[in-house]
Amino acid sequence: MPNTKSAERRARNSARKHVRNNSVKARLKTLEKSFLGLVAAGKKDDAAKALRNVASAFDKAAKTGVVHKATVNRKKSRLTIRLAATK
Repeated sequence: MPNTKSAERRARNSARKHVRNNSVKARLKTLEKSFLGLVAAGKKDDAAKALRNVASAFDKAAKTGVVHKATVNRKKSRLTIRLAATK
């Protein structure tokens, strides 16, 4: 239990951010999974559109500090390579 007023506030903020971060991360995983499904199915045009959505969502998550910028850059790079490798 927090002992001071500021500690109570930090606990509330932490809990709120925890919920927000988890929902953003879950959305990122869902978008990435749907992109990989399109790549596996060989739908290159649809996968290219999905990649734009995934990259945008990753950039927004990095901007708000949910995911580290280097992690975002690595994932976007690997997803782009996967798309380029499809026929």
